[in-house]
Amino acid sequence: MRVKSFSVQMLSHSVSSAWWKQIVLHFAHAGDEMEIRCWKEETEEIAAACRYGTAAQEGYEAAIRGTVTEELLEIWRTEAPEDKTLYNKMTKFFTIHIKNDACDLWSEHYGTEMTLAVFSDPEAEFFEQVMRKYPGDFSIASL
Repeated sequence: MRVKSFSVQMLSHSVSSAWWKQIVLHFAHAGDEMEIRCWKEETEEIAAACRYGTAAQEGYEAAIRGTVTEELLEIWRTEAPEDKTLYNKMTKFFTIHIKNDACDLWSEHYGTEMTLAVFSDPEAEFFEQVMRKYPGDFSIASL
């Protein structure tokens, strides 16, 4: 199979984080290299992300590069951000990037946007199956 890519934009401000958790937890595994980006003023989020990697200041952002752990996967499984004023946040982290043998995943704008490249037909089918449950809640482009 050739790489199949998807670009996702959340349209509904009331959709739950179930879709995001299902996709991220399917594609991310303990031991994967990852990068988390936070705005430099998001000190609590930066401190939380630094438990899994090393931070570097890059302009207005902090980029934390490290490794996905079981503890981080549990955080993504259970977190429920309460700040919904500007975004219907799926995660407390502005950007999460994970690349492994199955995918190249970018969760951006607190999980309200996602770019996903998958490297096999079963992985593309998994993504499409999850997103079919949310008709009208997302704009999805297949690239």
